[in-house]
Amino acid sequence: MDHGSMKHGAADTAGSDHSTMDHSTMDHSTMDHSTMDHSGMDHSTMDHSEMDHSGMDHASMGHQPGASQDLPATAEPHEPIPVLTPADRAAAFKNLDDHVIHGESINSYWSLDRLEAWDADEDGTGMAWEAKAWVGSDLNRLWLRSEGERAGGSTESADVEVLYGRAIARWWDAVAGVRHDFGFGGGPSRTYAALGVIGLAPYKFEVEATAYLGESGQVGLGAEAEYEMLFTNRLIGQWLVEGEAWSKDDPAVGIGSGLSKVEAGFRLRYEFHRQFAPYVGVVWERAYGGTADQRRARSGDVDDTRVVAGVRIWF
Repeated sequence: MDHGSMKHGAADTAGSDHSTMDHSTMDHSTMDHSTMDHSGMDHSTMDHSEMDHSGMDHASMGHQPGASQDLPATAEPHEPIPVLTPADRAAAFKNLDDHVIHGESINSYWSLDRLEAWDADEDGTGMAWEAKAWVGSDLNRLWLRSEGERAGGSTESADVEVLYGRAIARWWDAVAGVRHDFGFGGGPSRTYAALGVIGLAPYKFEVEATAYLGESGQVGLGAEAEYEMLFTNRLIGQWLVEGEAWSKDDPAVGIGSGLSKVEAGFRLRYEFHRQFAPYVGVVWERAYGGTADQRRARSGDVDDTRVVAGVRIWF
């Protein structure tokens, strides 16, 4: 049957029985389906498996994937976000007591920051040390510091400080305590009250500054700054500068008023382990003012440059 010349748009197909019609021989290519009424057709018995959908344009049929699922940008979500309540905030951010913030555990740090030796010419081998340690919590600590020098087999100077430290700001502790200088070579010992700060300055300079008050109104000031350069994770250079100044002459211990001495150095260490690092370096030291005069009177060196080798240990 050739529907090509038939116009179905005008035909009344409502009462037609298509179940007995053989559509296999029909030419549907010229049929105008736009005017056909399919509302009465029963699609449940139709076999769609044999239908060729490859030529059908689904984009114009409103079947574009996800097109019906998107919501306008201004549309409300299907499940609106609940309003945040004070109870929600309290559950997420609980109140923390001071002991939780700072902790109550007792920790410690022990460091032999410098243990070094050098060739002291006619005095043989020179040796020096600088050690520091602390024990305590984040807020309160007991600090211990000591340094000294030996030359020609005898100790020329040695001191120890016992200090109480209290955290006063981020990275900074205020310290107060006692310093004791041991007497060697027939010289007297000295004891001073100490007050100072220890901390990390901007640009990661480690700073210690301490004022000392001794007998007869003797006042001293000691300051030290360190800076570390990481060439690699294990090869580290340490710059150091320190100095002392005193208010009065004390010839018995070789101290003059004003700026007493300045020491500067660079030490290059290699950390085989974080707690163990040998190093080599160059140190320059010079005495000033009355201290320099007293060294000259004792035929001592006022200006000295030395190459040192040592080890740094901490635990």
